[in-house]
Amino acid sequence: MITLLGSTGYVGQAYEHYLRSRNIAYVGVSRKRLDYSNKDELVNYLRDTKPVFLINVAGYTGKPNVDACEKDKANCLQGNAVLPGVIRAACAEVGIPWGHVSSGCIFSGTRPDGRGFLETDAPNFSFRQNHCSFYSGTKALGEEVLGYGEGPGQDIPSWNYQDGEPDGYVWRLRIPFDHIDNPRNYLTKLMRYQYLLEATNSLSQLHEFVRATFECWEKRVPFGIYNVTNPGQITTREVVKLIQKTGVSHKDFQFFKDEDEFMKIAAKTPRSNCILDTTKLQKTGIKMAEVHEAVEMSLRTWQS
Repeated sequence: MITLLGSTGYVGQAYEHYLRSRNIAYVGVSRKRLDYSNKDELVNYLRDTKPVFLINVAGYTGKPNVDACEKDKANCLQGNAVLPGVIRAACAEVGIPWGHVSSGCIFSGTRPDGRGFLETDAPNFSFRQNHCSFYSGTKALGEEVLGYGEGPGQDIPSWNYQDGEPDGYVWRLRIPFDHIDNPRNYLTKLMRYQYLLEATNSLSQLHEFVRATFECWEKRVPFGIYNVTNPGQITTREVVKLIQKTGVSHKDFQFFKDEDEFMKIAAKTPRSNCILDTTKLQKTGIKMAEVHEAVEMSLRTWQS
């Protein structure tokens, strides 16, 4: 049996759909049902239910976007930086392996050589650089709490496990989208915004992300960090062209002149735009569709 924490959210519901479709026994747990931020309560629950694996999808993203995190920093810090450590400690006490849904938003741009960021690269969009959104800063802290990276005040030459061998997975999700109209869906957001920011990014087709992460557990690939995005990179304008090509929307999309105009008019905090390298995941034999193909397929099967 699988324990799924945070089952009522956008990503959590996708996990529920996947597990149900495969008749895999699981229990979805919401904060209303169990205060899993309390280690003792979580330990007792896990001892009673005896799951073979725990998936943590719980976290704080802010609604309608990360700007909201700037106004609710206490809950953002608790949900993204403190909670992962509580869950890891509880799982360790009971002897249960875990998987944690993290974020690729802890990076900005590309590596100096132009390639996407590797799992061993230290985040460059975090509190350590002091230019990130509060959301991204807390997500980077969450990975540190799980044992990745060096201690506070030290340089971080690489983002390696610092506490023996890793005892769970960290799966990095990046700008999720799928074929169903939803306020959390990246494609929906693009079609609803009045103006768009041109940027180049890695993306994660949500249902492929869920399948790929669960295959990590099923195939027993080594524990550690995995960038779980569709291979390749895509620009905002390329996504817009696919939206128009598939007939989902014929809107005359407008773009900000540059990021300075975007920050001045539409945003309260900087945004992460980055490329992640997926070679590590691909070497396990777990495949995801190329990003342009994934976006077009979602649009061709679009459900309003």
